[in-house]
Amino acid sequence: MSRAINVNITEAEVLTACRKRGATISAIETLASGGTRVVLTNADAAETMKQAFGRKVIAGPVTRTPLRLWSR
Repeated sequence: MSRAINVNITEAEVLTACRKRGATISAIETLASGGTRVVLTNADAAETMKQAFGRKVIAGPVTRTPLRLWSR
C-alpha cells in the first residue's frame, strides 16, 4: 500500500486533518495541477487519512511541482 495520497484540498487543510487524527506527515507539497500531495509515515496512517479525505482523494494522474529548476 502506498503512503502517498493526492487530495483536492489545500496544504493547510491537509495539515489540520492529519493533526486531528494523529497522522504523522513525512512530506507534503502543492500540486501544479491543483491540490496537495501528502506522504504519511506509515501505511496505517495513510489508510486512515484516505478514509478521512473520502471523495477529496484524487484518483487520476496529477502534475507535480518540480523541486528544482535546472538552468543550462
